[in-house]
Parts: sequence; C-alpha cells; structure tokens
Amino acid sequence: MNEAPLLFDATHTSHTPAQTGIQRVCRSVFVELERRGPIVPVCFDPHLGDWRQLNRTERQTLSDRSANSTAGSRGAKWTLAQKVTGHVRRMAGRREKLPPARGLLCVELFSARVGRHWSRLRERVTGPTVAVFHDAIGLKLPELTPPATVARLPGYLQELLSFDGVAAVSEDSAASLRDYWKWLGIADAPPVISLGLGWDPPPSVPKPSTSRPIVLSVGTIEGRKNHRALLDAAEQLWREGLAFDLELIGLARPATAPEASTQLQALRKSGRPVRVHGSVSEAALHEAYARCAFTVYPSLMEGFGLPVIESLGHGKPCVCSSRGALGEIARGGGCVLVDSPDANSLAAAMRSLLENSAARESLAGEARRRRFRSWADYAGALTEWMSTLRLRR
Repeated sequence: MNEAPLLFDATHTSHTPAQTGIQRVCRSVFVELERRGPIVPVCFDPHLGDWRQLNRTERQTLSDRSANSTAGSRGAKWTLAQKVTGHVRRMAGRREKLPPARGLLCVELFSARVGRHWSRLRERVTGPTVAVFHDAIGLKLPELTPPATVARLPGYLQELLSFDGVAAVSEDSAASLRDYWKWLGIADAPPVISLGLGWDPPPSVPKPSTSRPIVLSVGTIEGRKNHRALLDAAEQLWREGLAFDLELIGLARPATAPEASTQLQALRKSGRPVRVHGSVSEAALHEAYARCAFTVYPSLMEGFGLPVIESLGHGKPCVCSSRGALGEIARGGGCVLVDSPDANSLAAAMRSLLENSAARESLAGEARRRRFRSWADYAGALTEWMSTLRLRR
C-alpha cells in the first residue's frame, strides 16, 4: 500500500531565486524530505484563487540550492504564463485536485493572503499540520524591521495557533512565541518545541592564497543586522593601520538598508577595501568561507543565526553577540562573544583576531571540533516529532 504524501507549502520559495535565510532553510528541508518519502510541494496561486501542486519550473526553483539571485530582490515573481494559466483555470471553475495527505508542513513565513486560505488546504490533510517558526524580532525591534513585516507579525503569530504543532528554530524563538501567546491569554496553544536548524559540510574547497586577511560577513543587509556598526568598526581599524579586506554577502532590504548602503558607497569611494556581493550561489558561499580569516555576524537579534554555524562548520572563528539565539549557538566554542555588538566592541574583537594569529588558530581549532545537526538529521527529527502530535482541529 502506497504511503500518503506530505504536503509542503512553498508558495514563496518556489517563485524566487533569492537565497536568504528562510529560502535556504525551505530548500534544504524540502530536498531532504523528498529523499525520505512521498512529498507534494504546493503553493497558493493568487491568480487561480486556490492551492495547487507546483509545476515543473516552480519545483526546480524550490529544489535549486545552487541558485544565485541577481535580481536584487527576495520577493516572489509570477511569470505572465503562470498568471494567465491561473486566471483561465479560475474562470473555468477548475479546482486543483490534491492527493489525500498524511500531514502538512510550512517552513516559510507565510503571507496574510496565504494564511486566509489555510483552512482550504487543511481540508485535504488527514494528519498533523506543523509550522516552522523563525522569530518575532519585528515586535522586539520594530524600528529596525520593515514596516510591512511589523504589521504582519501579530496576525501571523495568531494564525500559528491553527497548527497542530510549531517547531521553533531556537530556544529563544520558542520562548518568544510561548510568551506572546501567554500574553494574549491563550489557554490551549499548540505544543512548541525548539529544534535547531541543520547544516551540511561543504565540498572540498581549495583555500586560495590571499595577500592580506579577509573578514567576511554573511547576512541580509538590513537594520537589525547592524551593518553600520560593523562598517564603523572596520573604518576604525583601517584608520589604525590594520590591513584587511571586508567582504559582505547578502541582499539589501530597501526599507531598512539605505543608511548602511550609503555608508558602503562612501567607504568604497574613499578607497577602502570593502566588497559587496549580494546573493550568491552555495558554491560561491563555500568559497567565500574558505578564503576568509574569520567572520563577523554583527546582528542585534536572531531567531537562529545560520551564518554562525556555517562559519564554525568551515573552521572559521566568528565574532557575534553573546545574547539570545546567537549565544545558544556560540557557547560551544569557536566564537569571540560581545555583550553588545556596537562599533567599539566589534572593533576590539576584530582587532584581537587580526593581530593575534595564534588566538585565531586556537578558535579555528575549537570551531573544527564542533559538530552540528545535518539537514538530514533535521528533517528526520521534524517528521518524527510530527508523527507524535495529536490533531487539534
């Protein structure tokens, strides 16, 4: 007897080549789940007005972990053909037929429009429904978060109540969600677990020779990622005469990145050795980690902090905050921790690694001894937990 498939919502990721954090998580989880058993990736098609299976192109976009977005945007893009097809089928009254499913998993931060139609998808699922929860940082740092995200979060956090279980990416994120529901007075909230994300070791990447150290920072350029403090710290060290290159990888979010972008332009114009790559492929990302001396993750607050474990997994020390989810990851070694990631604290941490190669190598040894959950481990733990959930609806 054939096993019923798992439905996997990929409404956003199947329509963008962007490789930001959530997209990378979504793609990695899907690829591993596909190896484990039958899975049907679906999306809510706004032009059809219904849920449907992904077509071949959308499925390729979802599965492509080597994608490199050159559009400079993380937004979902629907082609003219997809729009026309959806409208024609809608006018003809054709509702998508989805197979009976043993469960439903949503890894993305879904939109309000998708949330309004969850009930129509749940009708086709006989087993548990689970959402992966990343963070509620928009409510904690609204001034550094895009206004649309801040406005969306309260509704999103309440919509999570309709799931049978929620897998938070860290203890910090799990506590944030539980506390928010407690504040709302919710008596019968779904169970929330903390399940740290996965990471896969890189292929063998030759370490290129460089004339001076490269300091790497990976992450979306936006307010809460705190790039302005990093750039101030780098400028402080360059003025002191320290020789190093600063390399940034990540898309800029227009709503909260203008000041950091202006600062970057000024530094480049003045001749400072700083490079910005935007979104890159997985191969290019591995190469960047291989050639750097160490990384800096200046973020003020994270739900998890994937670039930290990626840095450590590559055997490269990381400068990051000692608080919240980042502190959870960093406590195992290989990091230089700062209580507050302001410019002076970041400069002091960077200076210690740039001037003391022995300390840098000691931390690199700690990093190489760290062991992290693989994406296969994560997918297995997630589906195993799903199988224990009771249906709440």
